[in-house]
Amino acid sequence: MTKVVSLSEDAYKALKRLKGKGESFSDVVVRITKNVGAKSILEYAGIWSGDDIDEVFKKILHEREATAAREYQI
Repeated sequence: MTKVVSLSEDAYKALKRLKGKGESFSDVVVRITKNVGAKSILEYAGIWSGDDIDEVFKKILHEREATAAREYQI
């Protein structure tokens, strides 16, 4: 079954760069996504090695506040 998918110009160009000779766009998508799957958050536990964790938390809180503000405006 064939499906129509819309891509931005940048996404199309990126996909086209990955496309090999004789390969369809579907082939490219399957190839680059075949090992992609949902991971447990526990797989990321303890990975942080940076010394800027406070700055990262500030950014996360700022983004959450911005998102909440947009939701209230709707």
